Amino acid sequence: MKDYSTIADEYHIGFGKLAKDIPGTASGFQELMTAATKDGALSAKTKELIAFAIGITVRCDGCLAHHSQAVLKAGATREEVAEMIGVTLLMGGGPSSVYGVEAMRAYDEFAAAAE
Repeated sequence: MKDYSTIADEYHIGFGKLAKDIPGTASGFQELMTAATKDGALSAKTKELIAFAIGITVRCDGCLAHHSQAVLKAGATREEVAEMIGVTLLMGGGPSSVYGVEAMRAYDEFAAAAE
C-alpha cells in the first residue's frame, strides 16, 4: 500500500530542489496554483475537489498526495470526496476506479493524521 505522507514529502522536497534550477518557472507555477485555487466564483474547496478529480483521472500519485491534503484543509468531507470520485468513474472508467480507491486512501490517511 502506498504511503501518501511520504509521497507528499518526496514531492515537496523534490519540487524545492527543482525550484533552485528553475526559480522563475517554479515561482510562476506556485503563483498559478495559489491564484487558481483561491475563493472566487467557485469556492477553494470546489476547486480543490476538481484538482483532486483530475489527479485521479491522470493517475498521478503526487497529485493525489498533494490535493488530498489540500481538499481536507479546504474543508471537504469524506462524503464530498466520495461523490467526486463517483464523477471520476463516470468520466474515466476502470482506471479511475483504481485511482479513486487510492484517492480515498490518501484522504483517509491525512484525515486520520489531522484528528
